[in-house]
Amino acid sequence: MATTLLIVLLVIACVALALFILIQNPKGGGLATGGASSNMFGVQRTGDVLEKGTWVLLALIVVFSLAITAMGKNGTASGTGSKIDDHINKTAAPSPIGSGLPTKSATPAAAPATADTTKK
Repeated sequence: MATTLLIVLLVIACVALALFILIQNPKGGGLATGGASSNMFGVQRTGDVLEKGTWVLLALIVVFSLAITAMGKNGTASGTGSKIDDHINKTAAPSPIGSGLPTKSATPAAAPATADTTKK
């Protein structure tokens, strides 16, 4: 439940960050593109707000991502015990040495048939 909440918050922060970046003018104009000098926020002030908002959203994305990762590694997130998880846990791990080594109880392979080497 907590992981789902963090994922939803992460998606909201990502969408908000994308909007903040798209609103910004590359030359520092930002939202104040009307040219009216009597608006409440000036060009510089709007740029500062958008820049600070971008940094805050970026920090939130990092914090949410780290929290989701930490919860996943601790096993507190989605410990449902699904059939897929059970199957993965029951599957035997392959030997690091390999299974191609013969054992003493193995019967030797039949000798290969000799090939006819005469020319025809």
